[in-house]
Order: sequence, then structure tokens, then C-alpha cells
Amino acid sequence: MNKREIVRLNPPSNIGIIGGGQLGRMLTVEAKRMGYNVIILDPKPNSPAAQVADKQITAEFTDINALRKLAEKTDVLTYEFEHIDVGLLNEIESKGYKIYPSSKTLKVIQNKYVQKSILKEAGIKVPAFYLVNSLEELRNIFYNLGEKIILKTCKGGYDGKGNIVVKNIKKLEDAYKEFSDKELMVEEFINYTKEVSIIVAKNHEDITFYPIAENNHKDSILINSIIPAKISKDTEEKIIEVAKKVVETLDDFGVFCIEFFIDTDLDVLVNEIAPRPHNSGHYSIEGCTTSQYEQLIRIVTGMPLGSTKLRLPCVMYNILGSDEVQGKYCINGVEEILDMEDCYFHLYGKEETSYLKKIGHITALADCVEMAERKAKKVMDSLVIKSLEVS
Repeated sequence: MNKREIVRLNPPSNIGIIGGGQLGRMLTVEAKRMGYNVIILDPKPNSPAAQVADKQITAEFTDINALRKLAEKTDVLTYEFEHIDVGLLNEIESKGYKIYPSSKTLKVIQNKYVQKSILKEAGIKVPAFYLVNSLEELRNIFYNLGEKIILKTCKGGYDGKGNIVVKNIKKLEDAYKEFSDKELMVEEFINYTKEVSIIVAKNHEDITFYPIAENNHKDSILINSIIPAKISKDTEEKIIEVAKKVVETLDDFGVFCIEFFIDTDLDVLVNEIAPRPHNSGHYSIEGCTTSQYEQLIRIVTGMPLGSTKLRLPCVMYNILGSDEVQGKYCINGVEEILDMEDCYFHLYGKEETSYLKKIGHITALADCVEMAERKAKKVMDSLVIKSLEVS
């Protein structure tokens, strides 16, 4: 057997997932549908993923004994988020346990400076970036980059946390002080026309690409994704070509999301990579023949890749917590979704909500993206998050 081949695991083999959030939940739903057993590791009891899994190990992600226990009880491991101690995963792998993607890939991706450096070395176009060691160094870079930058922590940022856009020299020192205890990098501010992403799946036999999503953000939080993206065929082909090169550079197995900027010259620049299913790929559950979640289950169990064909154009909206409701909640207006054909509603089983917290999503399908957008907006207008009175 080729060393790089993934062992085929027939149902009911056991899959371990590190992380019990919404991505783990949707991954678990697909695994259970396919007949697999799933064990979740998460520090929060009754996590969203554990609600649909066979078992949860309730422990911190830094607990090596809990990680060992998860590995011992399962046939293969994967993870739903990046912020895991790579050294611990490497220790698990050194005992012969399989993790996809590997700790080697996670180490590259979870440090944004390392990630960008490897992409640049591979000839992949990325925004200009620099490591920053002092405020004076930051000031010089700020002026050299046209007084528009993004200051980022090299590790740990997500959903707008860990990065600050700076366009005013007066705010530079405050931004630097905010992250003063972190390893920092600076990126040039790209005057992009669109933000897009593509989900890529790779196993030991093949590689496949999902339709490109056009993403709209507010305060670095994804609001909606439109599929297929409104881009030219030339741009689409360019994105697929670059995405293939990115995944081949990583040289690993799994589901990867690659985020791109399209600039005013229609050049495509890689923004970031996620080594897991991604928010912008939620649409694939109903929108594609094989969802990104089923695809990852296929990969880690050594099964063939599934078709990524788009069934219909679609629009996905995140359901985000408002600033009016904190804590336990309920959702009103669901009947509007259930009364509409080809419109799908997902709640993640999170007990509490807060401002901009992702608690669910909706996906609307139609014959064109314009019709799907109208349908999705109508549904989103009907949904109201209410405080749940607890007696």
C-alpha cells in the first residue's frame, strides 16, 4: 500500500472530531447519515456537534490525555477549527494515529505570516506583507504602503478578531498597543472589487473544486454568499488554477477553503486559507450534489470524492445575533421559510446568543442568483431573534 494512501474505513467505523461548534455539527450530521460513529472533543458540555454525535469527551483542547483518549477510541481524526496546539497533534500522529489534514499543514496555516511566506515562495500572488517588531518599523511600513494597512496578529484571529484596518497615522500607535503582546504582521490594504472563495477537496487519488462563492462582509463578519460568483469565465479559470497550486503546495488531504481578493485590474490575490469546511461553503449542503461536509467524511474514510456540481444558483445568509438580545433566545418567523420552496433553515443548537454571534444560516435556491437573493432577503426580513424568558 502506498504510504500516502488513506485507509478505507467502512461504516460503522469511528470518526473523532476536535471541536464541537457548528462546523463539527454539520460534519457529524453527514457522518451519521452515512452510518459512521462520531465522538466529539470540546470543553463545553452539550456542544452543538455533541447534540447529534454518539459521544462527547468534555475536556480542554490543550488536554493531551483527552486527545489521546479521542484517538484511541476512533479510527481517524479531523478538526473543525485551526486554533489547536500543533505540538499535541504531532505527538498524537507520532503514535501512529491518523489526522487529516495533518499537523504539518495546520502549523503552516495557523501562522498567517508563515502561510503567506510559503505561498509567496510558491509563486502565488498575495498582498504585500511584513513582520513587525517595533512601532518605528510599523510607521515606516505604513508610509511605504500608501498609509493604508491591515495590522494582524500572526496567530489566533478570526471573524474580525485579531486584525485592524488603519488608514490614519494617529490611530497607528493605538492599534499597535492593542496587539502589543502578540506576534504581528502588516499587510497592504487591497482596493478589491470582490471577495470570493472556493472550496477545494483533495484525497490520495484526486482533487475537485466547488463553485466559487462571492462573499459580502460587514466588520469582517460574513453576511452572505452568492453562488455562483458574478465573475468572468477568465477570472473563474484563474481562481481555479491558483487554488489548485495552493492545495498542491500544501500537499495534504482534506477540504480547504481559499479566500481571494479580486482587485481593480482583475488580478486574484490569495487572502487566507482554512484547512477545513468553511462558512462560505454552507450553501453546498443543499446547493451541491455533495456537500463540503460529506466530502470531508469521504476523504478521511478513504472513500471516492463526490460530485461538486451546483444543483441551482443559491444565496446563503448567516443568522447573526443582534445587539438587543443577550443570552437565551428563540427565533420567530420560521414559518416564512418553511412555506417557501427550496429555502432551507439551519439552527446550530447554541444555547445563548450575543451580538454578531453565528447561531444559524439560511440557504435559498432558484433558477438565477437574482431570484435566490430576493427569496433569501424576504426570509431574513421575517426572522426575529427574541429573548427567551427563563422562569
